Amino acid sequence: MEIRFTKMHGLGNDFIVIDAVSQQIDLSAGQVRFLSDRHFGVGCDQVLLVEKPVSANADFKYRIFNADGSEVSQCGNGARCFARFVREKALCDKAEIVVDTDAGQLVLGFDTDGLVRVNMGVPRHEPEQIPLIAPKQLPIYSLLLDDECIEFAAVSMGNPHAVLIVDDVERAPVAQLGPRLERHEFFPQRANIGFMQIVDRSYVRLRVYERGAAETLACGSGACAAVVAGIELGLLDSQVTVRLPGGELRINWSGRGYPVFMTGPAVTVFEGRISI
Repeated sequence: MEIRFTKMHGLGNDFIVIDAVSQQIDLSAGQVRFLSDRHFGVGCDQVLLVEKPVSANADFKYRIFNADGSEVSQCGNGARCFARFVREKALCDKAEIVVDTDAGQLVLGFDTDGLVRVNMGVPRHEPEQIPLIAPKQLPIYSLLLDDECIEFAAVSMGNPHAVLIVDDVERAPVAQLGPRLERHEFFPQRANIGFMQIVDRSYVRLRVYERGAAETLACGSGACAAVVAGIELGLLDSQVTVRLPGGELRINWSGRGYPVFMTGPAVTVFEGRISI
C-alpha cells in the first residue's frame, strides 16, 4: 500500500498527517510504528488521520496514533497541524473547522497573525473522568514511589494529565519519573506527565513526558492541563504563556465549566509517498 503523507510540526512536536478522505487508509499498530520510526520509517511523535466526519455538524474526524501504535483521543499540537493541513490541501475553507474526536468535538480556527486557535473543550476534574484511582476529587494527589511522596494535580483534556510543580524545569527528573508515573497503576489508562515551573502568574515553563511517545518538544494538551492546574491552585491568571522546549503557546481559561483555548503555530515541513 502506498500512502501520500505530509510531515508537519507544532513547536517541534512532529506529525505524519494523512488524508484518509481521498485515500483508503486502514493502518495497523505495526504500520504506525514503522511510519513513526526515525531510522526506518518517516519519523514522528504521532500519526494523524483526517477522516470523514461522524457527526452531522462536523467537517472531519480527527484520529491520533502514538509512535508506539496506540490510538489516543486528543493531541493539541496535532489539532493545530490538522487545521493547517485541511486548509492547505483545500479540503475545507471555513473560518472555523469542527472535528469529531473520540473525546468529543474540537473547533479549530485561524488568528489574524496566522497562528491556529483551538477550542480544546471543557477540562474534566472528577477522578473517574480523568481517569485515576482515587476515592474523591482533590486539588493535589499523592502517591509513593520508592518511599518518596510524589504530589501532582490531575486533569483530563480529553486525555489524562498529571502536573507536577517543580522549582527548575531544566533539573526536573523527566526521564526518570516520567515513564514510571506514566504507567503507574494510579492511572488505569496511563497518563501524560507534565513538569511545570511557574515563573510568574502569566508565564510558565513546561516539559511533558507524553503517554506512548516519551518526552516531546511540545505538548498542546499538556500545556492546557498545566495552566488549568495552576489556575485551580490559585497560582496563575486566566491568560498564560507556556514556554516548552520547542517554543511558546498561549493558553486562556476562564474557570470551571468553560473551555480552554490554545493558540500557537503549525508548520508544514515536507510531503512524500511511502509504501508500507
